Amino acid sequence: KYSRGVVGFITGSLEFPGAAILGVTAAMRTGIGMVRYLGPREVGELLIQTRPEAVLVDGRAQAWVFGSGVAVASADKALMQSHFEAADLSVVDAGALEVLDLRSRTGLAVLTPHAGELARLIGVTKDEVLANPENNATLAAVATDCVVLLKGHSSYIAAPDGEIREIENLSSALATAGTGDVLAGILGALLAANHDDAMQNAFLDIVELGVRLHS
Repeated sequence: KYSRGVVGFITGSLEFPGAAILGVTAAMRTGIGMVRYLGPREVGELLIQTRPEAVLVDGRAQAWVFGSGVAVASADKALMQSHFEAADLSVVDAGALEVLDLRSRTGLAVLTPHAGELARLIGVTKDEVLANPENNATLAAVATDCVVLLKGHSSYIAAPDGEIREIENLSSALATAGTGDVLAGILGALLAANHDDAMQNAFLDIVELGVRLHS
């Protein structure tokens, strides 16, 4: 289980507990060796009814997933921030995009906003993002010093150095509630399972693989 990778989750909330279950289930179905879950205790109790193999104890993980289903007003910001700063690899989704100090990272991170979340991140309108997704994804990557995956029917992966990849014609089935939580879990599992010294060069390839596998 350890050689296949360990991924940690700080996701879900009392308002949106399903996000945690979807993300953890996606990671397990991607083939990860073990999952740690550190979200709200009540959500953890629900989670182990569905995924009893999940571990509700803190510890080492090769990658962490933050924010899916997190209610910003009630988030445990200190817990999330401390794990983000220590993580080698991070997936930052949904509520964590507003909670975390994104430039405080030491490892590699991918942000997974949809158009509305990206707009709030860089201070533009959603319509502006949709009119020029490539440029706005790149602006966000430069501003945060993180890889940005702008989700949509066509998705865009932007790196701080200016590299941009477009992935077109993704499944229309992705336009349903909860699919972003699933994508975050898949990405966390792929990053943890492929954690090695070559990750710096393979990071964008793994993110792209996650998008295609998700579709």
